Amino acid sequence: MTDTFWTALRTPRDSKVSPFRRFSSRQWAKFRADTPLTLDESEIEDLRSLGDNIDIEEVRRIYLSITRLLTAHVEATETLFDQRAHFLTLSGQKTPFIIGIAGSVAVGKSTTARLLRALLARSPGKPKVDLVTTDGFLHPNAELDARGIMKRKGFPESYDVGAILRFMSAIKAGKRRVKAPLYSHLSYDVLPDKTQTVDQPDILIFEGINVLQAGKLPKDGQAVPVVSDYFDFSIYIDANEEDLRAWYVSRFLRLRETAFANPDSFFHRYASVSEAEALKTAERLWRTINLVNLRNTILPTRPRADLVMRKQHDHRIAEVALRKL
Repeated sequence: MTDTFWTALRTPRDSKVSPFRRFSSRQWAKFRADTPLTLDESEIEDLRSLGDNIDIEEVRRIYLSITRLLTAHVEATETLFDQRAHFLTLSGQKTPFIIGIAGSVAVGKSTTARLLRALLARSPGKPKVDLVTTDGFLHPNAELDARGIMKRKGFPESYDVGAILRFMSAIKAGKRRVKAPLYSHLSYDVLPDKTQTVDQPDILIFEGINVLQAGKLPKDGQAVPVVSDYFDFSIYIDANEEDLRAWYVSRFLRLRETAFANPDSFFHRYASVSEAEALKTAERLWRTINLVNLRNTILPTRPRADLVMRKQHDHRIAEVALRKL
């Protein structure tokens, strides 16, 4: 399948009208300038998700430039806040700078989110940086079962969008001690009565596969907010379908030998099946659920991002597309 998004950016005529500028990884690395590397190899290993091959060189090559860019955006937003407050003769505390991170299952969103959190927290001024994922905002399994959509877990309709919007609105309003629900990948369900407290961070990273969903436009012109309305900057992590499939299947087989072996795991039944049967199951889950979600709801949100990173088969970033100002 030809990816017209990246093809257009490589074609001089098409790139002129595209809202994005394309950079090779080599070009992008130069934008690091004097941004210091504040993580060592052992810290990066702790932040890395299962199956993600990111290393210290990749952080130096790609993520330091992103950190520098995001820091510039945060500083510019703070200046704009002060100017607008003066213009409107308002007083009050600035609201958190919110970064959205989207992309397919198995693409490495969690690793990117954790890396950026660590790097930004060690940037000049030592801002307070919090990270929240959309997993906790999924409807509980009992609710998904009742609605007959358990097999569409991860699709837009499986999330409590109202709860997400209330959370984001409270964060942007500068409220104290805002609660976010938590999720267990062991039980594969929302944890009842367990929450994460977000208390006026300088930066909030909000990560999830469908955070860039646009929603339907109202016919009567009513204001209908979507999650991305609250973002100050958004990132989409991209890869071709075959690589995503391979990463998903590989992760499933590795989890079969680790997390799935726990009797309390929702997927414990897969720990005892043969490798051939586990492989067949992983391929089926990818083909019937995750690939459908990618094609129908996740990939269509890619053009809405401010920055798109394309991974190659070894998880390294090959290209970066940055939205023009």
